[in-house]
Amino acid sequence: MHMIADSKLVLPKDEWVNKIGEKFGEAARFHTCSARNMTASELLDFLGKRGKLTGDAAGVSLETSAICNH
Repeated sequence: MHMIADSKLVLPKDEWVNKIGEKFGEAARFHTCSARNMTASELLDFLGKRGKLTGDAAGVSLETSAICNH
């Protein structure tokens, strides 16, 4: 989440999936306080459903304020 928020970029979901894969590896799995073992695509869907991503199909971003600290 910090990678997306800190970048200040607005990119389509598939581009975020590629960037996440480049940074963490294609086989990386992600965890939140309420979900585990997600791919980058599943993580972005998860964050979108919880209102943590802003934007539309053309591009999404994440505000630092959307990151929970628990």
